[in-house]
Amino acid sequence: MDGFEHSPEHMVAQDGVTCGRNWMADESGVTAIEYGLLAALIVVVAIAAFSTTGDNLSAVYAKWSVAVIAAL
Repeated sequence: MDGFEHSPEHMVAQDGVTCGRNWMADESGVTAIEYGLLAALIVVVAIAAFSTTGDNLSAVYAKWSVAVIAAL
């Protein structure tokens, strides 16, 4: 376990300050948040890369199509 007592009986016996301190010290959700932020960053970078590449690919395909039509 993570070193914190999570039973309902233990939480009822605590005052508000102790409960708040335990909640602030509990880092079990921090890793999930970090992974979520990392995934969001990867998505933003991928969208930027695909949109830039997509514009360049459109120009390349247009050039190729003109060359193929001219060759026919």
